[in-house]
Amino acid sequence: MRSNNCSQCTYTDVLAGQERYRAITSAYYRGAVGALLVYDIAKHQTYENVTRWLKELRDHADQNIVIALVGNKSDLKHLRAVPTDEAKEFASMSSPTRWGSVIDKLAQNGLTFIETSALDASNVESAFQNILTGKSS
Repeated sequence: MRSNNCSQCTYTDVLAGQERYRAITSAYYRGAVGALLVYDIAKHQTYENVTRWLKELRDHADQNIVIALVGNKSDLKHLRAVPTDEAKEFASMSSPTRWGSVIDKLAQNGLTFIETSALDASNVESAFQNILTGKSS
């Protein structure tokens, strides 16, 4: 990825959200300037886990971290289990009472939102660029 603002960027997959590695993931958050919270648009459970991962990020990462909510597998529209509007609402935090204190923190900082497809590479580079530039899609 090219960027005039970033001389070195490191991408770390925090063990694909596997529960058994959760104890060591907080070490990856230290010093991070951006994070992609990725869920599978065809599996609602992965979207439900975003709240927990977001809380963990808020607890362990720098308060100025740029976070993007990323719905992956946009090529599987026919299997969609997470409506785009629902994810956008979560990212923008228009109703804090629905999600509780985690959302209160989101309302202060906000999340960017984008849907991607790793299969056909749609918006993948844009997701990373948005983190590097702090922009919303």
